[in-house]
Amino acid sequence: MAKQKADTPEKSSFETWWEGVKAEFRKIIWPNQNTLVKQTGAVVAVSIVLGIMIAILDFVFQHGIDFLVNI
Repeated sequence: MAKQKADTPEKSSFETWWEGVKAEFRKIIWPNQNTLVKQTGAVVAVSIVLGIMIAILDFVFQHGIDFLVNI
């Protein structure tokens, strides 16, 4: 069995986890404001376009199914 130093207290699993979290956060490269604005705009634009496409497909399928049912 490995001996532990008498003057070094054992760290709890939470303390070990928290130190790992802090170490990982130090590695993050945060985007600058210009990049953040561009990427946010791209996400909003793509979301709007996809929402419109889904709405159009829903409209087409709804009326197509209604047409087939009422034949």
